[in-house]
Amino acid sequence: MKSFDAIVIGGGQAGPFLAARMVEKGMKVALIERKFLGGTCVNAGCMPTKTLVASARAAYVARNSAVYGVNIPGEIAIDMKVVRARAETVTMNARNGLIGWFAGMDGMTVIYGHARFEDPKTVSVNGETLTAPRIFLNVGARPVIPDLPGINDIDYLTSTSIIHLDTLPRHLAVIGGSYIGLEFAQMYRRFGTEVSVIEHGPKLASREDEDISDAIADVLRSEGIDIHTGVSDIAFARSGDGITVATDSARIDASHVLIATGRKPNTDDLGLDAAGVITDKHGYITVDDRLATNVEGIWALGDCNGHGAFTHTSYNDFEIAAANLLDGADRKLSSRILAYALYIDPPLGRVGMTEKQARASGRKIMISTRPMSRVGRANERGETKGFMKVIADAETKKILGAAILGIEGDEVIHGIIDAMNAGTTYPALQWSVPIHPTVSELIPTVLGDLKPV
Repeated sequence: MKSFDAIVIGGGQAGPFLAARMVEKGMKVALIERKFLGGTCVNAGCMPTKTLVASARAAYVARNSAVYGVNIPGEIAIDMKVVRARAETVTMNARNGLIGWFAGMDGMTVIYGHARFEDPKTVSVNGETLTAPRIFLNVGARPVIPDLPGINDIDYLTSTSIIHLDTLPRHLAVIGGSYIGLEFAQMYRRFGTEVSVIEHGPKLASREDEDISDAIADVLRSEGIDIHTGVSDIAFARSGDGITVATDSARIDASHVLIATGRKPNTDDLGLDAAGVITDKHGYITVDDRLATNVEGIWALGDCNGHGAFTHTSYNDFEIAAANLLDGADRKLSSRILAYALYIDPPLGRVGMTEKQARASGRKIMISTRPMSRVGRANERGETKGFMKVIADAETKKILGAAILGIEGDEVIHGIIDAMNAGTTYPALQWSVPIHPTVSELIPTVLGDLKPV
């Protein structure tokens, strides 16, 4: 049995950085990774997908360049082998950077293999037994594959496998109208593929307010994406060299099917029962406000604890754990204000409550909206789709939430995120003097238009 001061299981966006901090403190740490360092973000999520989004954006701009007085003769062709290679290069650079970083750390032992608990202080991997008084789980999540008729008879794609395509699908059917599915839907439409989105719920991006969901659908439809919502029955069948997707309202002749119906935590094969670690009914590890599980000496970070399926929330879990365990701080998970983005084009930046949530809270609220067509920078760039929306508490004057669907919305939202984290009231923000011409300069204007509802 090998002894360590800490064992980290999973090489995502929380565990490795916590391991590095502990090594800096002179601890002996084992980092166990089943497959690739970097987790979903580096290998199958943010980095490769946003690289693909950039390629799709370049194709879209080239096709529409004549609007800006730039004429490109001939057809805009897509070389998917180059597109794929570019995304893989970005991934490999990041992954190899982590490998090199850890190789230079005295006190860090990186082990590739599948870890399982033997007891609360002991794990086994590759036939070896390791023990430590502190064990951190950062095992991430994977795509959910629903039990639909005929699904096992087809070669479907997931968000992990689709990034390796080096040929262009004729017709891509996307099963699931949430964030992952919508990004791939627009991306492949811009590459030149026919795309259909099939969603069980009544609207796309069901977490969002109805006006945001409707605007997202308008953006996608304007680019020729076929959208089906409220679909109750879906079945698949092979048809020649393609796939027939049959629903209660349509029959789609697809060449490829992407299953994007959510993700589930990688907790079912860790031997959590042997350690006594409790999970909820969905498999997420139950943690307290400081990310500790019910078992002393075991913590769960990142996607597997169900408190955020994002790289930035996972990294924030590392920050909370490191501050509390290594720096004598008292940081809490409940202090986090959730923010995220949907990387269609234009992007959606979101923070805090939706209008629906704010109304349900019983507060007296104020709301302001402004179409992007009334934003100077958007008009100058010729990108006026979407709108801004801010929700505030009428009594405390605090901002409760915001949504910015529009050009640079994923960046502009940070002005609101920073204000909310600082506890700044919206009247104070109205007196800022933003730079012109930017999209962010409209934040004080939107705040000035807040009206009671």
